[in-house]
Amino acid sequence: QVQLVESGGGLVQAGGSLRLSCAAPESIASSSTMGWYRQAPGKQREMVAVITSGGSTNYADSVKGRFTISRDKNTVYLQMNSLKVEDTAVYYCNANHYWSSYWGQGTQVTVSS
Repeated sequence: QVQLVESGGGLVQAGGSLRLSCAAPESIASSSTMGWYRQAPGKQREMVAVITSGGSTNYADSVKGRFTISRDKNTVYLQMNSLKVEDTAVYYCNANHYWSSYWGQGTQVTVSS
C-alpha cells in the first residue's frame, strides 16, 4: 500500500501564504510525475500544479504567478502565495508512477476574506 503523507493546510486570510508538503515512498518518488489537485465543495477535482521527474512543471491558469510547485528527493511542495477566497478547497497530493496513480488523504486549505 503506497501512502502519500500530506501536511501544511490550514486557515489563512486572503493575501496570505501557505506551503503544502507531500512525502512519497522513495521507491516511487524519483520516477513519478507528482502534483497537487484540489476539490472545492460542490465542484469537481481539478489539477492545480504538476511536476515531472525531470522537473518540468504545469499550472492551472487560475494559480499561475501565485503558486509554485517544487520537489526535493521524495517530497513535493506547493508554495501558495497571494491566496484568494476561491482557493479554498481540499488539496490532494498525487503521484503517477507508470500505470499506477496514488493519492494522499487530502488537506484542507481555507482562505478567509
